[in-house]
Amino acid sequence: MSTSLPFDLLVLGAGNRGGRAYGGYALEHPEQFRVVGVAEPDRRRRERMVDAHDLAEERVYTDWRDALARPRFAHACVVTTQDADHIGPALAAMEAGYDVLLEKPMATTEADCRALVDASERLGRVLMVCHVLRYTPFMNALHRVVTSGRLGEIITIDHRENVSYWHMAHSFVRGNWGNAARSTPMILAKCCHDLDLLLWVMGRPVLDLSSFGSLSHFRRENAPPGAPERCLSGCPVADTCAWYAPRVYSAEREGAVSTPPFMLGALEGGDTAASRREALNGGPYGRCVYHCDNDVVDHQVIAMRFAGGTTATFTMHGHSDREGRTLRWDGTRATLYGEFGYGYRNELAIHPHGPGEVEVLRPAMGEGHGGGDAGIMADFAAALRGEPSVRRTTARASLASHALAFAAERSRLAGGERVTIEP
Repeated sequence: MSTSLPFDLLVLGAGNRGGRAYGGYALEHPEQFRVVGVAEPDRRRRERMVDAHDLAEERVYTDWRDALARPRFAHACVVTTQDADHIGPALAAMEAGYDVLLEKPMATTEADCRALVDASERLGRVLMVCHVLRYTPFMNALHRVVTSGRLGEIITIDHRENVSYWHMAHSFVRGNWGNAARSTPMILAKCCHDLDLLLWVMGRPVLDLSSFGSLSHFRRENAPPGAPERCLSGCPVADTCAWYAPRVYSAEREGAVSTPPFMLGALEGGDTAASRREALNGGPYGRCVYHCDNDVVDHQVIAMRFAGGTTATFTMHGHSDREGRTLRWDGTRATLYGEFGYGYRNELAIHPHGPGEVEVLRPAMGEGHGGGDAGIMADFAAALRGEPSVRRTTARASLASHALAFAAERSRLAGGERVTIEP
């Protein structure tokens, strides 16, 4: 198949990531990509892809297996199925001759992650994992500052992922990632981004780590007295509860939070106020946050030691008033403070040790993970053309960050036991 632009894509899983983020990029950049097929079990999402990309009927499937059983008809596959369903389509796509853009996490077990890497290397396929934060102007500025030596030798790092209270409830309590058996531990599902960034910026491996964390708040015993199973079943604290679903999923109520499109898009048929209310009446997002089947943590911390002696702490929690990341890098020559995300200043401040002025960098903040979604799609096109990239993660580099997440979860479950990271 020709490698001339645009590259033809087969999208396996047309939800928020495959349909809206990456499929949307193809619509905005027809000179780079063209979506020519889709496999998606949800009728509404399938029809949206057919309409948006004018897909031929014979290239529209409900099951990815049927799509990959056909002779190859695209340059690459975008695998954006649910976490537990990454390994099957990604392996099958590479075996069928497709290069693959794979949503993170790679898979739900370390063994499956290694199997994906081995397959990509054995078959000579591009396997790019969607570590989109590498492509944001903010994280690229951080990488440039640290690797330039401006901070001196890095002594210690403090990195925090502050998941907003509304995002935590939507994705990790009520939503698809709330139960580890159906998805993955939260430290993998949410934080392999951040672990990848730490490895990329440091340019050294982690030698060992320990981790603590638990599910502290979103538990049945913490429900207010009289709270029903569903928000719309006469909740006595509807006016004051931060997670009252009709308020969270509507901009029409007084005091409502601004609901991100990815949250509204998750509601089945939730395009109007009436349909959103109907979805909340019977769907998962209308459940009381204290009466769900969630079991993933709502806070976790990792202590890490890098080769060379640098120490780092990583904290993730789901009780923030705003969504984003805060970080501090202390070196022998300067200290760097950073804020990145919605509601934050989106700046890096470099404070020199001794004489000198504080320098403040304010990188641009794009749409879609701060510009990362568009950045990774452009780089995927470059990868298909065989062009190198300083930001691109290899499949084996992605495996390293996933291995840290799996090790952290083992440590947490063992009460913080120190875990040595195998090379």
